[in-house]
Amino acid sequence: MADLSLDFCGIKFKSPVIIASIETTNSPEVIRECVDAGAAGMIIKTLTDIEDMARLTQNSKYAILNEKNELIKGKVNKNFVFYSRSGYSSTGFREWVPYLKELNAYANDHGSRLIGSAGGKTVQSWVDICRTIEDCGLPMVELNFGCPHPAMMPGVHGGSMIGQDPEVAAEVTARVCEAVDIPVLIKLTPDQSRVMDIARAVRDAGAAGVTATNRYTGFSVDIETGQPRLGGPAGIGGVWAKPLSLRWVHRIYNELGMPITGSNGIYDHRDIVEFIMTGAPLVQVGSVLMLKGIKYLPSMISGLENFMDTHGYPNIESMLGIASKAAVKDYGDQFKKPRMHSEINADTCKNPTCTICIQTCFYDALAQGPDIVNAISKNCIGCEMCTQTCPFDSTSMHTTTEAQRSGKEYFQISQGVFEPEKFEKPFERGIKLSKVR
Repeated sequence: MADLSLDFCGIKFKSPVIIASIETTNSPEVIRECVDAGAAGMIIKTLTDIEDMARLTQNSKYAILNEKNELIKGKVNKNFVFYSRSGYSSTGFREWVPYLKELNAYANDHGSRLIGSAGGKTVQSWVDICRTIEDCGLPMVELNFGCPHPAMMPGVHGGSMIGQDPEVAAEVTARVCEAVDIPVLIKLTPDQSRVMDIARAVRDAGAAGVTATNRYTGFSVDIETGQPRLGGPAGIGGVWAKPLSLRWVHRIYNELGMPITGSNGIYDHRDIVEFIMTGAPLVQVGSVLMLKGIKYLPSMISGLENFMDTHGYPNIESMLGIASKAAVKDYGDQFKKPRMHSEINADTCKNPTCTICIQTCFYDALAQGPDIVNAISKNCIGCEMCTQTCPFDSTSMHTTTEAQRSGKEYFQISQGVFEPEKFEKPFERGIKLSKVR
């Protein structure tokens, strides 16, 4: 049986599955439910001294949308879009103190970890909240530099506003890290182009790790009424955002090598596996539990365990970052890969009834013949589009051998079209990034 336990920033977790800082951790009762359901950890909904952000949670609104941008009523599938307006913990951070102590003991008794989350009005507020969290015995704290809602609250400066400025993010991080001894995580916002700059800045300021990432700010329209949903811009996420989140996990893992918790885009155990294979050993589950209930959590954990058993992964470390390590560094590596071409299995192909592969080949490598699809190998660049669109699994890709390449019947790239040597050393892209930020 696979070992799901791991060490993250010096803290032992019984599995990679923890609960994100959202409504599921806004009450002591539900936190206990998360512990009982087997969560390896729970990040409490962001503690704050910003009154308006606490009040906003008491005015939360949600729109759960399908692929047609219509409200989902009933069973939620994997294509859901979670569009919502919410804030920080609706209870003042000092009022949480007795609950934090009690819940931390309860979590520890069940092999789970209660993690703090902070979002302050001033730099000193961040320090005070994090010291309170540490004094209550919690082993780790996450600074919420990713929440999209403070930017839309008059007079409030926090969340994603801090997460877009490397100097401010570094200042808050450094002050907190100087004030507490527990590991400090930074929750990053994707609402910017400088994610790596922020991650690097907070790492250098003392952060133990980062969370990649919080939700985006979106805008949704009800076309039947012509009105914006929820009255205007709001936070937005869902499984559709997973490749965008994984992009930053991949880059942070490869370029900075710092510990990462993955977030934004998780529905089931397969998504958890993707985050781990990209480089995030700890994964935060959130909106799906709001839609399916805490009772859904055990199936995610057991699904992960079954996947590891059936695929021969003995522990989390054996999966960690394997996809990121296998990824090309630049297109120079891509060009070195063997050429491929497609072949048609005439026994399973349904042509001439089906012609979709011909319609979706934009390189004229497939053409209609007498009741069969003709493969024109000299035009096939190996893009794999036909294998993706064939509903009968009748097309397959094959490595083009040197003997095939030496003839004229397979696609050729003229000498000199690509300059491999330009990828062998750093090259000037022609723009200065500082000019376009």
